[in-house]
Amino acid sequence: QVQLVQSGGCSVQAGGSLSLSCAASGYTYSNYYMAWFRQAPGKEREEVARLHSKGPTAYADSVKDRFTVSLDNAKTTLYLQMNSLKPEDTAIYYCAATRVWYAGGGPAPSPNEYGYWGQGTKVTVSS
Repeated sequence: QVQLVQSGGCSVQAGGSLSLSCAASGYTYSNYYMAWFRQAPGKEREEVARLHSKGPTAYADSVKDRFTVSLDNAKTTLYLQMNSLKPEDTAIYYCAATRVWYAGGGPAPSPNEYGYWGQGTKVTVSS
């Protein structure tokens, strides 16, 4: 059973940086998409970044060049480094994992196709 346990986050002023961590267990790295999502008050959950051993790393346009997703060498901890934070980055951030994979250049999994989720971490960016 895949388990994802998050840590990190809290509050920061605009322009600052934060790092989120997600400890993963019960999974095989090469078989899973790993991703970060966020949900702001009154808004739908959106994908922030994703990575997979067989495909390119991808970022939402709103965070490109500011956020970096990575895995540690043991492939057991997923990170999200967030730089140049803006008030609109305020949200609850979730890590997630899925075995869904569309071969041959198919689409990335939709949020509903992620079956494993962390508990969520609140990030608040003040202006």
